[in-house]
Amino acid sequence: MKTILLKFAGPMQSWGTDSHFETRHTDLYPSKSAVIGLIGAALGIRRDDKSICDFDSLKFAVRVDHEGSLLKDYHIARKYKTGGDFDRTYVTERYYLEDAVFVVAISHEDDNFIEKIYEALKRPYFQMFLGRRSIPVLADFILGNFDGDIRAALEKCEWQAKDYYKKRYNTSQKSLDVYCDKGVFDNADREILRQDKVTSFSNKHRQFSFRYEDHAKTYVTNSMFEAEDTDHNIFDLVGE
Repeated sequence: MKTILLKFAGPMQSWGTDSHFETRHTDLYPSKSAVIGLIGAALGIRRDDKSICDFDSLKFAVRVDHEGSLLKDYHIARKYKTGGDFDRTYVTERYYLEDAVFVVAISHEDDNFIEKIYEALKRPYFQMFLGRRSIPVLADFILGNFDGDIRAALEKCEWQAKDYYKKRYNTSQKSLDVYCDKGVFDNADREILRQDKVTSFSNKHRQFSFRYEDHAKTYVTNSMFEAEDTDHNIFDLVGE
């Protein structure tokens, strides 16, 4: 079994699974449907192609390396009438995650299937985005294709957060949240329903169903941790 690890990072990203009309929400971490859409873009799969549903068989997990902060964007859009005449201007509310860092893991029992996806991600057919067309993926977003299952790959993967964020935690080990398909981690502490199972990406009839998602914890080494020097004697200073 092989597992692909991807790093989703940058100034902004957005992962909405519940957006309506002028209000465009974001979830607090990437959705499986968004990652499948990204893979479909890399492979050149069109929105109306029903084969996209085959990718629901991928095992999926996302590790939250830096949760970032919620950002609300003031956005204005213009509406035009059918004949092309200007109708009105209106304000939309768009939400983003600012400075967040996630490690996304995808795996499958068919190694050839994973290799095909991996090669497409390196040489994508269409541009790939972090949830919105205004946010392309970064150049270093591919961490690699590794032997083993998702849990093993995530446990071996270094903490991807920035150094300034790591310095906030005065500990050699840091626990990170993992959200994954049911059964990927055997130490899951709770289960939720999330509406991000792809049924159709068609512009005329987008449709997503529910899947069960587990929450678990994994641990990483903090490379910025500096242990306090306790090997000293105050009496050594006497006479100096």
